[in-house]
Amino acid sequence: MEHGAHTSRPTRRSLLAGVAALGALGAAGCSRVATASTTEGGDLLDRIKAAGVVRLGIAGEIPFGYIDRNGDLTGEAPELARVIFKRLGVDKVQPVPTEFGSLIPGLNSQQFDVVAAGMYVNPERCEQVIFADPDYQMLDSFIVRKGNPKGLRTYKDIVEKKAKFATGTGYAEIQYAVEAGYKESDILIVPDQVAGLNAVEAGRVDAFAGTALTAREVVKKSGKAESTKAFTPIVGGKPHVDGGAFAFRPTETGLRDAFNVELRKLKKSGELFRILKPFGFTEAEMTDLTAKELCGG
Repeated sequence: MEHGAHTSRPTRRSLLAGVAALGALGAAGCSRVATASTTEGGDLLDRIKAAGVVRLGIAGEIPFGYIDRNGDLTGEAPELARVIFKRLGVDKVQPVPTEFGSLIPGLNSQQFDVVAAGMYVNPERCEQVIFADPDYQMLDSFIVRKGNPKGLRTYKDIVEKKAKFATGTGYAEIQYAVEAGYKESDILIVPDQVAGLNAVEAGRVDAFAGTALTAREVVKKSGKAESTKAFTPIVGGKPHVDGGAFAFRPTETGLRDAFNVELRKLKKSGELFRILKPFGFTEAEMTDLTAKELCGG
């Protein structure tokens, strides 16, 4: 997510993960963080400061949060986490990789302390977790064959031209296409943007939808495909801009609020853009959107 749609990363960015994902995660027997706090506002910040480490839930999605070829944790969210948590007195970040659809269940079942995956903020997710304010905003884009032979620039085009369409597992782009009138059962769902690129190059689909960032990054080395100009999806009849953010358990408002304070400082100083720029973000993707706005509050 992109999360995806971000990235959302979705794609960060996915529709809600089902209860089955929670069950599967619990059955995996992963080590758990300390149980949820009953303290007003939560005491997670105090506990991770004492431990000197914060566990980050990531979904292996470039450029939002992933393990690189050297085995190191990187991505826009982990790099931002390093800076902010250091300012909060926590020197070490530890990745806990999982699938995108398992991020929220994993967070709420104590598998990790925070979701650092560029997850899109939307009302459905806001019922399950609390978000920091977005660290980026994102439009959508298609991966298409070179020259965009079918002239696909919006979801409406996909519907009207009866194009074969794909997007990523759990991406918000599924809903955007359905909203435009595309039949959900006709959408080819693939694991990620690399699989989406492969599907376009092989001619199995006419377009793959993802975040503008993931689309433009993944086509850079392709001789057969290109990304379309970024566009704004229509949701509920209105243009919709997504924003990606860190997610916290609902009890941990203290940590979320402390995180937001540092995030605002980074936005104001311009350091946030310097952190995100190496991952392909542009100044147009910096944002003043708030979690409250995107949660529908």
